[in-house]
Amino acid sequence: MDQYLSFEEIQDKCSHLSNVYEIDEDKFYQIVEKWANQETSTEEKILNSFIELLQMVSKEMSKMEKVVQMEATCRMGCAFCCYFPIVINEMEAKIMKKAIENFPEERRNRIKHHLSNYYQQYGEKIESLTQLDFNEDKDFKLKYRRSLVPCPLLDTKTNQCMAYEIRPIPCRTYVNYTDPDVCEQNVMPKETVSFEFLYEQYMGALNEFMQFLYDEGNTAFIRYPDDVYQTDYLASWLRSM
Repeated sequence: MDQYLSFEEIQDKCSHLSNVYEIDEDKFYQIVEKWANQETSTEEKILNSFIELLQMVSKEMSKMEKVVQMEATCRMGCAFCCYFPIVINEMEAKIMKKAIENFPEERRNRIKHHLSNYYQQYGEKIESLTQLDFNEDKDFKLKYRRSLVPCPLLDTKTNQCMAYEIRPIPCRTYVNYTDPDVCEQNVMPKETVSFEFLYEQYMGALNEFMQFLYDEGNTAFIRYPDDVYQTDYLASWLRSM
């Protein structure tokens, strides 16, 4: 890219986007309706609907980018954003862990070995960082980011996510459209953009699907609705892998 967008240009494009773009909510609900009617196990229904809903979030982001002609400057091997705290609910964490358990044996064992080493190396820091109150402490992201503790699923040798296709919404929706150097030079760059508002459509559809399964009397490995209301750091949830 010969010339990067400026912070002001990004702000203008995002403002224009909010005026002209409407999220296609039906696409999200069509996914769970499809899996509700599949002749397969409840576990498979939950896993596949989860993965496809995450993919739909990425598709919506791509459509938005085309509308305002923005191209992400994030590249493979750039992992500065992988040092931010990730907060998800217990339902999401359980589905992520179940998805990892279903990975091919070699990949699954590699992740488990990585996590074992991760908590040996960062265990004490994680114990302290995860005491930060993400509901009350407005500076929790900054404090966590300054610790330079990587995400549990980041392979710091390759700077790649070990479970990229199931990365949660905060990871998936954080994007840079200007000079990549701003991420390297700033702990919390102002130029980056978050599409985390798409969480509403993703979680709305997933929650409706779980309500359907609950009414049917089988939510598999999910304690519904309790797991929806329990939130914590990803680094806390993955300790039990």
